[in-house]
Amino acid sequence: MKIIIIGLGNFGRSLALNLTDNGHEVFGVDHKMEKVDLLKDRIANVVCMDANNELAYKVLPIQQANLGIVAIGENEGASIVTTAILKKYKNLRIVSRSLSTIHDTILEAMGINDVIHPEQDAAYRLTKQISFNYALDYFRVDNKHSIAEVFSPYSFSGKSVKSLKLTQKYSVSLITVIREIKNSISLNEKSKKKVIGLVTGDTILQKGDILTIFGSNKSIMNFLKDKLKNPD
Repeated sequence: MKIIIIGLGNFGRSLALNLTDNGHEVFGVDHKMEKVDLLKDRIANVVCMDANNELAYKVLPIQQANLGIVAIGENEGASIVTTAILKKYKNLRIVSRSLSTIHDTILEAMGINDVIHPEQDAAYRLTKQISFNYALDYFRVDNKHSIAEVFSPYSFSGKSVKSLKLTQKYSVSLITVIREIKNSISLNEKSKKKVIGLVTGDTILQKGDILTIFGSNKSIMNFLKDKLKNPD
């Protein structure tokens, strides 16, 4: 994808680098030259300009872009004006960072469906990692449900998924398994983790598997607590 990111603070810069690493063509924009200089050799293109100046957008490939991300994190007014300018380009999907509840309301009134809250999301993830002890990662589906990555208990090794009765016992569903695959050709090459795809009732779990499970927050916590008390 061709992506324009406006605002190259900590969040915007990290986003630009990660998207570039994932193969996207990123154009970074900021009004501070020192932020532009940090990325000039690391992403496809970077421009120093005032994003609130509509005429300045002539230097950007907006007509060819797929996505515009407003990542401004210091000036709520500048963020809103920038979003309003991007809204004029009908071909562009817009993702806008919100800095407050009022900002949320304004973006909603502007018809922006993709609104992000990096600080709140980071705090939520940390809260879940602390609350859901021993889980590797979490993704919030809504306020009551999550997808979690957890180490498979030793007692699950060698057993089929259907024999574990995860839904009946814990009210969680197993989505997939991340498994360490050893290279049989080169003894020096490190093993790699691989998603094995959709699981069936006949899928046999192995030692070291990482389980990706879905359920209510309460169900996931109960599953973790039970397996910590009874690891074998």
